Amino acid sequence: MKKNMGTIDRTIRIIFAVLIAILFYLKIITGTFGIVLLVFAGVFVLTSFISFCPLYTIFGYSTCAKKTE
Repeated sequence: MKKNMGTIDRTIRIIFAVLIAILFYLKIITGTFGIVLLVFAGVFVLTSFISFCPLYTIFGYSTCAKKTE
């Protein structure tokens, strides 16, 4: 897998995941909607740690800094 996520993108995803987890824990978001958001939060964390987003590959998008040669 070629990395396609930059540092800022990864940081934003982790912040959103933590925010969703806190809102779920505080019971601000509940039920099926809350569980779906927790799954998305898990995907955000996973993709942030591996620096790869499958959707970015499908759309040909990358947030990695381009290396100059």
